[in-house]
Amino acid sequence: MGKRILTYFLLASTAFLNVQFLNSQALKSDLLTYANPSAVGMDSLYIHAKVDSIMTMAIKEEAFPGAQVLVAKNSKIIFHKAYGFHTYDSLQAVGLTDIYDLASVTKIIGPLPALMKLHDQGKLNLDAPFSTYWPDWKNRRDKKDLSVREVFAHQAGLIPYIIFLQDVMKKNGSLKKRFVRHQPNDKFSSRAYDNIYIKDKFKKKIYRKIKRSKVSDIKKYKYSGLTFLLYPEMISQMTGTDYETYLTQNFYAPLGATTLGFKPKTKNYPNNIVPTELDTLFRHGLTKNWVHDENAALMGGVSGNAGLFASATDLAKMMQMYMNYGSYGGKRYLSEETVREFTRVQYPDNENRRGLIFDKPELNNGELTLADSYPAPSASPESFGHSGFTGTFVWADPTHELVYIFLSNRVYPSRTHSNIYKYNIRSAVQEVFYEANVN
Repeated sequence: MGKRILTYFLLASTAFLNVQFLNSQALKSDLLTYANPSAVGMDSLYIHAKVDSIMTMAIKEEAFPGAQVLVAKNSKIIFHKAYGFHTYDSLQAVGLTDIYDLASVTKIIGPLPALMKLHDQGKLNLDAPFSTYWPDWKNRRDKKDLSVREVFAHQAGLIPYIIFLQDVMKKNGSLKKRFVRHQPNDKFSSRAYDNIYIKDKFKKKIYRKIKRSKVSDIKKYKYSGLTFLLYPEMISQMTGTDYETYLTQNFYAPLGATTLGFKPKTKNYPNNIVPTELDTLFRHGLTKNWVHDENAALMGGVSGNAGLFASATDLAKMMQMYMNYGSYGGKRYLSEETVREFTRVQYPDNENRRGLIFDKPELNNGELTLADSYPAPSASPESFGHSGFTGTFVWADPTHELVYIFLSNRVYPSRTHSNIYKYNIRSAVQEVFYEANVN
């Protein structure tokens, strides 16, 4: 009798362990690996011919000096290719491991995962007043009752932007010594560039000007980047951990996204870092290794609106985790419920396409032409992502199991270069991967 019980126990235990092993292998199957497009039912020749054609034209028309495109389908990277050079002198070819200034893509790769995790933990109520978590707004009649949901969905009526660079520059273009020094000291330790240090208390001036900014009485979709300058401090206060440390420990390091971070000049990456703009106003030279966005620079290079740098493959890991609704490689980073809520259109009745911080397709996107659509006509309503001013773009489409990463420095040599928009390059390339399905 005892032997039979022991045998039964051993068989049951073995079966349980086998199930656990198979489950763990299934979970790990969402790790990104490389494969040919044909392995996931896509036309490889069509993809390469079409994307090469679009990118060659874009470089010829000076939409950007160079770029790279990465696409993953069904957890397999089926396309990763570099085009052109870092600058128009054609000296440094774009490499697949190059690091780019992500600009506003930072918004969904930096503060967003931290805010989602806080929501998961019951520490952030989407329908509570934003002033609950940023008490500085509690005494502002026009801001104290704005909900977190309204703010995250760009539905709160906040103004789009404040140019804080005007506060540190004189009318003749020189920098105010009150706020800027060329050597660090105990009051000027916040580094904006190689030889530019911002007064540490300047952040308080930024917070104050945001607090005093106007709020529209009309509640409709109006993109605003203001609160993204507040999120690093807000996240640090709510977690008890430094903002960048929190992101690295909870997301970037466990994902294996080793190039994701702020202030790459200080990180000693072996990767080449692609330059952005020839800045004649603030930095007086080619902006490289430091954030392009001036507001993020005045925050010391660590912000919620911009400041992150990364390689295409590390960005793909983050977007794959989002597309899997919070899990990657057998590890759950965020609850499925939270990711679904944040990637859902919040105010469709107000003609607002936005999710919570995530961007979404136009509400009637499938009916539009390539020229009028955003991002690409075939992107599903469930898809989401974000674009960046420097020429970056990331998008995840759970319906088609497609992750799309586009990295460029279209602001070189100047931000006035806008052919990336004129020719709708990023959407045109993205659409190719929907057209290439042969199944």
